Amino acid sequence: MNIPFLDSWRKRHEPESADAPRAEAFDGDPEGVAELLSECELLRSRVAERGVELDDTPRSLQELDQLPPRWRNDPEELPWFGNDAGLYLGTVIVRNVPGARWQVWPGGGPVVRLASGREIQVVEAGLDWAMTGAPQLSQVYAEASEY
Repeated sequence: MNIPFLDSWRKRHEPESADAPRAEAFDGDPEGVAELLSECELLRSRVAERGVELDDTPRSLQELDQLPPRWRNDPEELPWFGNDAGLYLGTVIVRNVPGARWQVWPGGGPVVRLASGREIQVVEAGLDWAMTGAPQLSQVYAEASEY
């Protein structure tokens, strides 16, 4: 059955593509969102025990890269540690790379969008770093700062 007005209605009410980030999700309070995502409580507490202060600078990413990966000894904590590492990486990028900002994907995952339009999946990078040591967090930041 062909009902023309339903076609128009469907076009206006179709769900967003899962491949497209929601730009408006963080536009209301970007500073509040950045503050929330920068907490990274597990990461901050674990590295503070080793004498590393996370001050949201690229230098702190280099210090994280140099830590012995003792977090790999706890398989339950490892994914949480990696998630925090990714959020911290995103925090450093957003606070230090001009034009970088947080966005959220429809599934809820935060990404960092650079002024060039390139998106960095920082949580994924943090998980990879926590599990394997690569890519180094400072390397991801260096690549982001070039765009």
